[in-house]
Parts: sequence; C-alpha cells; structure tokens
Amino acid sequence: MQIDGVHRVQALQSEKRSAALLSVIAACVMTALKFTTGLLTGSLGMLSESAHSGLDLVGSALTYISVRISDKPADEDHTYGHGKIENLSAFAETFLMAASCIWIITEAVTRITHPVALAFSPWPFAVLLLSIVVDFTRSRQLARIARDSESQALEADALHFRSDIWSSLAVMAGLGATYLGVLLHVGWLRYADPAAAIFVSGVIFRISWKLAGKTAEVLLDAAPIGLSRKIADVVRSTSGVLSVEQVRVRRSGSAYFADLTIALSRSLTFQSTEGLVEEVTRVVKDLVPGSDVVVRTIAREDFAESIFDRIRAVASRNNVLLHDVSVQSFDEGLHVEQHIEVPETLSLKAAHSFVCGIEGQIRKDVPEIYSVLTHIESEPATIERPSSLQRDRRMEQQLRTAAAELPSILDIHDVNVSRLAEHLQISCHCTMPDELPMHEVHTVITSLEDRFKLLCPEVYRVLIHPEPATDNSHERKVMEAQTL
Repeated sequence: MQIDGVHRVQALQSEKRSAALLSVIAACVMTALKFTTGLLTGSLGMLSESAHSGLDLVGSALTYISVRISDKPADEDHTYGHGKIENLSAFAETFLMAASCIWIITEAVTRITHPVALAFSPWPFAVLLLSIVVDFTRSRQLARIARDSESQALEADALHFRSDIWSSLAVMAGLGATYLGVLLHVGWLRYADPAAAIFVSGVIFRISWKLAGKTAEVLLDAAPIGLSRKIADVVRSTSGVLSVEQVRVRRSGSAYFADLTIALSRSLTFQSTEGLVEEVTRVVKDLVPGSDVVVRTIAREDFAESIFDRIRAVASRNNVLLHDVSVQSFDEGLHVEQHIEVPETLSLKAAHSFVCGIEGQIRKDVPEIYSVLTHIESEPATIERPSSLQRDRRMEQQLRTAAAELPSILDIHDVNVSRLAEHLQISCHCTMPDELPMHEVHTVITSLEDRFKLLCPEVYRVLIHPEPATDNSHERKVMEAQTL
C-alpha cells in the first residue's frame, strides 16, 4: 500500500512537470502569433493580448521552474520541503500582471485621444480562434492536474489560460466593431478596439488580485478556511481523546502540515498513549491525504477517575511503584493506606522525605483525603540468582497445608523458593473458581500469606499469582500434550 502511494506521488509529480512544460510551449507560440498579428494590423487589442500572453509565458516559465523545485524532498535548510516556491512563483506573477494592466490602460487612453487607423486583415481572427482552442484545452488539463496535486502554481496557470479565452473574445469583438465602423462610416466604433484593450486589462487585474490574495494567505501561513475545525471535529470524535486543545495548519505548495495538541487521561500508560497518537495521526491523514501530522499530548484528569485512579496518577507522575492501596471513610474525611517501593540504595531520611512529598501531592490533588499512611518498601536494584533452596520441599508442603484450609483455593502449583539478598521469598500459582470476585480473591490470597508466614516466619515475601480454573486446566492439557 505504501509503495502504491509512492508511485502515485511520483506519477503526479511527472504529470505536473509535463503539464507545466507544455504550457510554456503553448504560451510561447501564442505570444509570438499575437504579437506579430498586432504589429501587422496595428490593433492595440491584439498587442494587449500579446502582452497578456507574454505574461502567461513568463508565468508558465516560473511555474515550470517552481514545480521542479517544489518536488525536491526536505533537506537540512528546508525542513518543511520546497513547496512554498510554487506559492512564491504565483505571487510574483501578480506583479507582472499588474504592470501589464497599467501599460494597456495607458496605451488605450492614448488611442482614444489620438485614434490610429487599423489595417483590415482576417489573420487576427484566425489567430484569436486558434488561441481560444489552445487556451480551452490547456486550462482544462491544468485545472485537472492542479486539483489532483493541489498545486497552486498550476492553478494560477489554469486561470491565466481561462482568462485568455474571454479576453480573446473581447478583442475579436473590438476588432469586428472597428472594421464595421470603417465599412459603415460610423465614427464612434473606432473606439471599440481600445475599449476591448481596457476590458482585457480589467480581466487581468481581477485575476491578479484574486491570485495575490490566495498566495499571500499561503505565504502568511493562513489556514485553509474550515480545515482546522474539520480536523478538530474528527480528532475529538476519536475514542480516548478528552479534548483538542489546539490545531495549527499550514500549507507549503501542495503539502499540508498539521500540529495538534490533545488532552488524554493521565491514567493511561505510555503504550496506550502512543497507540492513541497513532490513531489520531491516521484519522487526520485520512481527512487530509499526504499531510505531515505532529501530535503533542497533555495529561488531564478524566471525569470518570476514581479515588484510586487519582492516587495512582500522583504515583505515576513521580515514577514510583504503588500497590496495595486501601481507602477508608471517617467523619473527618478519607484515610488512605498504601505501599510504595523506593530504591534500596536510599537512606531512611531521603526515602521518608520523598514519600512525604508524594503524600502531600495526594492530599492536594484529592482534597477529600484527610490522611495518608504509607508503608515504605525497598525496590531491589540488582537481579539475584536462585539459591539452593529453589525446590525446598518443606516450605512447599507448608504452603500446601495452609492452602488446604481455604476452600476457595482449588490448586497450588509452580512453587518456587528463592533467596533475595539475605531474605527468603516464595512464589506460586494459585487456582481459584472462575467467577470469584476480585475483592474475595485478594482476601483469600492475603489469608494464605498470613497463614503461611505463621508456619514459616523466616520467609520475607510471598508472591501468589491467581488463575481461573478454566485457564489452569487448559494450561495443564497443553503441558501434558507437550510431554507426550
């Protein structure tokens, strides 16, 4: 799919360059024909048309150059690519078009005050008809390619060729009226030719004004009308996004760049946040194909957060491991008890100061909490190797004896005894009924730990992994099949 996208981009770039080159050739031929015919007939309308086509020639040449440059990839000096060369090219054309308007109007006023006799010839009409056919064909092709590639330079070229059709018709009407005036001896019709020239200059000025406004907006990084709102709406509808804080869109040539700031729940993990960013990037690219999207995330409190979520958010912000959180309600407020692991290399004073800071943050973020009691545990900094007590049968038997006193425990397996520094620890898998609620699971596990430690007080830590009966039976079948 990605390869197809690359091939499509390359095909569009090739089509853009070919269309721009053909426009240069067409404008060159028509300018030469119109200028020659204008000199032979003395028609100001034809000369103004040749000036208009000459500007189209200059514009087409600028378009061809800019299209070739804009297709270059981004580099160290142009991190957003070279697309804006197309907008700069289109903007430069507006000054040339404005200069031609001034020249044509000046000459037209001169012809009105000092009339010039025109030499009758059918060639201007033949040249203008040919020009209309060429302009119609080129404008349609350029408009299509400009629409497909979103090239403002090609769009400007298409507008030029389209305006030539109307200006050619105006010049034909002016010449026809002038010749008719000579034949019928109607004196005021001699002003038809300069009037047609003024009409052409008006067409040029209107197009140049419209083009200047569009290119100036792009050069000033004005966002396309309504696009920011559309992006915000589609991102806001993405599951997991709390709000869209900011959307900034800019355009460089045919490429769009979108910078977004979105708010996500602060309880999300890093992996979940990364997944949401990828989803937001995808939906924006679906809306604006080929766009370059940058997403920045900020953490926000989710309205659905529980007290436990808000406490964990504080722990996550401080990059500490929090577990065994319990909350009790008293008349003066909520009382929280929690376990926090700190690096084992910390001194008691440093660890206590660190934990007190976290407790203060919890009370600040959750005002309904009246007091916090934290059990400080050390987080091992090294990986220990199993000791020789790994398969201590006596401890395993004591663990099974304690489990036999709890009806909810169906099975104990994968028992492992190890030494962590100077401490002994034991771990196991515990099978329980599938439908047993988690709060009862926690109660049963705690009871098993307490009963076992009464039997083996030398054990420092007990780690129990609860499993539903269905999954455990499946695992056993798999193990038996592998054994066979």
